[in-house]
Amino acid sequence: MAANSLFSEEVLCDVCTETKVKALKSCLVCLNSYCETHLEPHQKITVMTRHKLIDPVKNLKDRMCKKHDRPLELFCKTDQICVCQSCAESDHKLHHIVPMIEEYEGKKAELGKTETDVQQMIEERRLKIQQIKQSVKFSKEDADRETAPNVQVFTDLIQFVEISLAELIMMIKEKHKTTEKQAEGFIKELEEEIFELMKRCAEVEQLLRTEDHLQFLQSFSSLNPAPPTKDWTEVRVQSSYEETVRRAVAQLKDTLSKELEKLRVHFELRRVQQYAVDVTLDPDTAHPYLILSDDGKQVSHGDVKQILPDNPERFSSALGVLGKQRMSSGRFYFEVQVKEKTGWILGVSRESINRKGYFILSPENGHWTVGLMKGNEYKGLAGPSVCLPLRSKPEKVGVFVDYEEGLVSFYDVDAAALMYSFTDCTFTEKLCPYFNPSHNADGENSPPLIICPVSNTG
Repeated sequence: MAANSLFSEEVLCDVCTETKVKALKSCLVCLNSYCETHLEPHQKITVMTRHKLIDPVKNLKDRMCKKHDRPLELFCKTDQICVCQSCAESDHKLHHIVPMIEEYEGKKAELGKTETDVQQMIEERRLKIQQIKQSVKFSKEDADRETAPNVQVFTDLIQFVEISLAELIMMIKEKHKTTEKQAEGFIKELEEEIFELMKRCAEVEQLLRTEDHLQFLQSFSSLNPAPPTKDWTEVRVQSSYEETVRRAVAQLKDTLSKELEKLRVHFELRRVQQYAVDVTLDPDTAHPYLILSDDGKQVSHGDVKQILPDNPERFSSALGVLGKQRMSSGRFYFEVQVKEKTGWILGVSRESINRKGYFILSPENGHWTVGLMKGNEYKGLAGPSVCLPLRSKPEKVGVFVDYEEGLVSFYDVDAAALMYSFTDCTFTEKLCPYFNPSHNADGENSPPLIICPVSNTG
């Protein structure tokens, strides 16, 4: 603010005696400032027209060399100060001296560039503010979009825990009721035995009071036998529910673990879906028995072998076709509908794979694939194959590749479940999407493999 006031401060005429008028120019020779009226001599008198006039400034004496009393018209680049002609010829004789106007123009140009740079920095920061605001807006939208379904997920989990707790309490109460009934039965049985034993005890006491030997012996032989009794030593009434609680907690833990894993995979699937690429089939690689749709998004097995050029890229034995896309870095993802099919194979392959003759699908041979065999056997073709114990029959399969991480993962999209992952893979060349619809099996496996547009699982 101080710098701005320096240039905006009003300079008044030094000659005006009464009301001071605003100066129009300042003279570096006279060291005065003049209004339009008092400036006339500098415009008409020949000697004065040679004076150096500048825009009005205050403190004109500061523009004179204090040592030589001459105008500061030169600039010493060596010492970075303004000097007069006498200074240039004496103290600054061996220094780099330039006219003040030259240094002014240079510094002005430099300052102009600085101003441009500063303006650019300001603009960049304004754009960054807009980007940040936009990011906050997107974050809010994403937060709103994420909140409802995730609140529902956790609400369902809480509800499940509450139901499990209620069931556990009910189970404990039912077991307690059973224990009470059991205890009541034991008590009744014990009381009946006590009653019979007391009768027996009374008979024995009465006989013990008899002192007549004959009567005692005659009565002893006719004494009623002891009533039958039960051995109560090992009889117990359940008083602990620890095992019941343990089983309930174990079941709850297992269920929650499965639900949380499902939730984890759900978020993981949403994350990888952002790397979706638009995949289309490459007809130059398709086996002659394969039928491709015009848009390059569907492939099925036909009954008639088509007459096609036997180019090097085409599969000659395996019922395969590659995607046109070639990926050599980063991450990519695509989805394929396998609904109603009894056999299929999907994944990615190296660009240089053998396409002639028969070969085994395995990472060693440049294939990272999974498939459905014989209608009900899901396998990861890892060489040897790995059976996949899936909980549901996938209708849409997602394929995700992280080239740098050496990862190929397959997802059941609708169930938001991980089917299988190849990890620690080594990729050294371009990868292509691989599709094999398998034989149509007399129509049982006629539905095509369909490359689908990726829609977020929400």
